[in-house]
Amino acid sequence: MRLYGGQVPVIAEEIIRTLTRAGDLEIASENLPEVELDIQSVLREYIRLDRELTERAKDIAMKYGDSSVGREKRKLAKAKGIELSDDPLGYIISQIIETFFHSNFVDEVYSTDNDLRRKINPILKRHTNVQEELDQEVRGKIKNLEEGSAAWEIEYEKVMGNLKRLKNLE
Repeated sequence: MRLYGGQVPVIAEEIIRTLTRAGDLEIASENLPEVELDIQSVLREYIRLDRELTERAKDIAMKYGDSSVGREKRKLAKAKGIELSDDPLGYIISQIIETFFHSNFVDEVYSTDNDLRRKINPILKRHTNVQEELDQEVRGKIKNLEEGSAAWEIEYEKVMGNLKRLKNLE
């Protein structure tokens, strides 16, 4: 699961549109941009936190050499009291729902947390599965190279960077 900065405004707008049309949230039209910004701040904070934890985990794994980055990242997240590794979507959704209850721009929340969760989850899943789609597209473009070779690694990163720029993901 990967969330890109370029997706943040689109996701926030879709969440607000879905929840207001379904009658789950009541937001005055002049406050819609503010609520979208609230959701965007949650998503951007997740991206920042994920990057920070990943970088720190890489440093630890390199320093000690006997641990995987994923394991170290889970330890770091757990130490901060965050369940990023086990259920990152659940964590993000919980933060978004909390934002609705604390925002001065949301007039009323009519649905339960579980109902909101059920409606937000597919939106986030659809947008976070982009990484797998990008990976498949890149692999298709460099299938003539032997996977695992230095040339493959270099070309993979190059093509991935180009695709991300084309799709306005980063």
